[in-house]
Amino acid sequence: MWGGRFSEATDSFVAAFTASVGFDQRFARHDIEGSIAHATMLGQCQILTSDEVDTIISGLQQVLSEIEAGEFNWSITLEDVHMNVESRLTDIVGAVGKKLHTGRSRNDQVATDIRLWLREETDNIIALLVRLQSGLLDLAEQHTTTIMPGFTHLQTAQPVSFGHHVMAWFEMLYRDTERLVDTRRRINQLPLGSAALAGTTFPIDRTITAELLGFEGICQNSLDAVSDRDFAIEFTSNASILMMHLSRMSEEIILWMSAQFNFVQIPDRFCTGSSIMPQKKNPDVPELVRGKAARVFGQLMTLLSLMKNQPLAYNKDNQEDKEPLFDCVDTLTGSLLAFADMLPNITPNIDAMRDATMKGYATATDLADYLVRSGVAFRDAHEVVGNAVALAIEEGVDLSDLSLAQLQQFSDAIGDDVFDYLTLEGSLAARNHLGGTAPNQVKQAVVNGRARLKVFA
Repeated sequence: MWGGRFSEATDSFVAAFTASVGFDQRFARHDIEGSIAHATMLGQCQILTSDEVDTIISGLQQVLSEIEAGEFNWSITLEDVHMNVESRLTDIVGAVGKKLHTGRSRNDQVATDIRLWLREETDNIIALLVRLQSGLLDLAEQHTTTIMPGFTHLQTAQPVSFGHHVMAWFEMLYRDTERLVDTRRRINQLPLGSAALAGTTFPIDRTITAELLGFEGICQNSLDAVSDRDFAIEFTSNASILMMHLSRMSEEIILWMSAQFNFVQIPDRFCTGSSIMPQKKNPDVPELVRGKAARVFGQLMTLLSLMKNQPLAYNKDNQEDKEPLFDCVDTLTGSLLAFADMLPNITPNIDAMRDATMKGYATATDLADYLVRSGVAFRDAHEVVGNAVALAIEEGVDLSDLSLAQLQQFSDAIGDDVFDYLTLEGSLAARNHLGGTAPNQVKQAVVNGRARLKVFA
């Protein structure tokens, strides 16, 4: 492979140690697509004849057919996917196959392959995100009036609807989708034509190659083009934020499925049992996703550490970028597939959620707001309600169970209409503004969400 420069063969261990074909064969289809476009461009620029181009493309298509049929013989001695494909091409079409590498290097070739592959995977992940978000919109729409406690510090804070909570998950994922769409634009830049690092002396036209491969831009500096992995790091950063969101959702589902909460159930097909405790239904899928988030975070650190001390331009270190990126994509894709099937099929325990909301004095803020509307300064209202809560705790009752006389001993601004504001339904309905938990606002948020998702269709 190295021609006449070397006086002895590569050590067998070194050959195996430095080879990447064991994992970069995953790029085979993209490598061949890139080679077909490159050959087509060479023909249009009259660097190769039309017959040579036709022969090369026909041979590459045969190579792809062999790979897809599982009939291709991958060789570790040929080091990587690029040399394996080129060697087999030359076997098929003869010496003309050796002309394919005119005007390019494996440096710009692999940079092109990884961008083609990651662009496709990003599109798949965006589609999964849209599917998951669509399912969440359906779930939220079904439960705009289902009341549950909203928490801060994992303590009961104020009543919210289950639909409102689900729409919070939707917003997290919507930002993730926006980030991936934006990152895709930076992934979708053509490095091919940069050759090893300085460009090529042949009169190539990179715009032809970019158009053939569907790139929306061309890398503007050959040194940067072959050594840049920012797009992979950016993708993995986005994936880490997305997995962090899935992990937060997982944590809530795990808590809510416990006997102590008993807020929701997920279908049995997403759970397992215990080998010793027959009563157990373990939320394995959310637990695994929570754990896999750490794995994706680790891949981000791997890529950052890999790139942090590399001088321009390409270095062999960059062979180590693929396996972390592959694992990141696989982990994220699997997690999204599981969640897209599981989350929309959550069944809330409506009675348990309502009972839990009644236990934490969730309407205390509503009472304070009531007093403010009656002319009491908020800080004074805060103290009044604190005293009322203390009495309710002493009595072992909810605020709404205190008598009017008991409430009025803390403030004469309290009238007999106060109980309209201490019901859970009244609390939800009162938050009737954009982003609030009032049922009609949640319904409108679902409508808006469906319209917003169409941008990604």
